[in-house]
Amino acid sequence: MRYLYDPPGLLKNIFKEFNWNTVNGKILLTFDDGPLPETTQSILKILNKNNIRAVFFCVGGNVQKYPELVNEILADGHTLGNHTFHHKILTKLTRDGIKKEISSFNDLVREKFNYSAEYFRPPHGKFNFTVKRILKEKNMRPVMWSLLTADYKNDLNLVKFAVDNYLKHNSIVVLHDSLKSKDIILNSIEYIIDKAGKMNFEIGEPSGCLR
Repeated sequence: MRYLYDPPGLLKNIFKEFNWNTVNGKILLTFDDGPLPETTQSILKILNKNNIRAVFFCVGGNVQKYPELVNEILADGHTLGNHTFHHKILTKLTRDGIKKEISSFNDLVREKFNYSAEYFRPPHGKFNFTVKRILKEKNMRPVMWSLLTADYKNDLNLVKFAVDNYLKHNSIVVLHDSLKSKDIILNSIEYIIDKAGKMNFEIGEPSGCLR
């Protein structure tokens, strides 16, 4: 379940150590599943135009295929997050399988980019207590969300509905750096920026938004 649009309070209370909202009262933009040649550079361009820094929760396989895009993400001052190596649903894996998915990503970005990934987001938002314990062992910070835009459905009206009804001053917003949202991603970002401005909400940077 992707918890449209804001995850239930009970889940947040059980997993209090996870980042569900920002800690500084500012909005944080996050992008899952990239990098991809068809989408990443366009996203970077609009973020740079608006002086916004985001977290890109990348998939290891894509990082391996498109290292030049990772270099652009980092060069623009964005944060690289771990979204596993193969984008597998972690709750279907063994403990060793979970550890391998997380570690393989961390090892790759450390070797290729001299980068230590600090933040983690589970594919499809699915996790359990085993995932929680492994992340604690690896000293990684799990980052969930308080606004899933549903941009992966490729319908801008759905994104607008989500933003109009669920955007708050401390929202962690999920967007997708993927083919599924390719046709609407730029308009989605622009709509969020515009809506935040009208509501006098400020878009923050990862280092200040996350504990």
